[in-house]
Amino acid sequence: MIFAGLVAALPAHAASGPFFSLSNTDFTVLIAFLLFIGVLIKFKVPGMLTGLLDKRAVEIKQDLDTARQLREDAKTLLASYERKSRDVKSQVERIIATAGEDARLAADAAKEDLKQSIARRLQAAEDQIASAEAAAVREVRERAIVVAIAAAGDILAKQMTPEAAGAMVEASIAEVGAKLH
Repeated sequence: MIFAGLVAALPAHAASGPFFSLSNTDFTVLIAFLLFIGVLIKFKVPGMLTGLLDKRAVEIKQDLDTARQLREDAKTLLASYERKSRDVKSQVERIIATAGEDARLAADAAKEDLKQSIARRLQAAEDQIASAEAAAVREVRERAIVVAIAAAGDILAKQMTPEAAGAMVEASIAEVGAKLH
């Protein structure tokens, strides 16, 4: 009797017999699978999964919209800094031209004065030019840093390709799947 039970439990003999019998494992597995699918549908699991995926898609779309807005803001800021940089350069040129003209006028007037007066006026003009140049260089450097930061943001935004965005979406889906298990 025990030997007969062991022989009946062997996998080769488990699926033998009529198909529509509970002793047939293929039929039993089919019924269990159909019941499992029915339970999933009854408790609306596919709808919940679809809802979670839709919610994630909306979040991704919002992130993309925010990124687009930030990119536009960065472009506007970059244009503003470029315009200011041009204005500063022209102002520096005017300051240098004015300082040079002042130095020439002072030299002409000082020819008639004492040589010490000439030396003092030329020194003052050179100090003013050096100060203006130092201020201009400092301002241009500060502007260049800001422009470089804005350009880096623009480059990063341009590097976001549809493939990279797709890869980010796939990674997000995988992360959600891992957290659900």
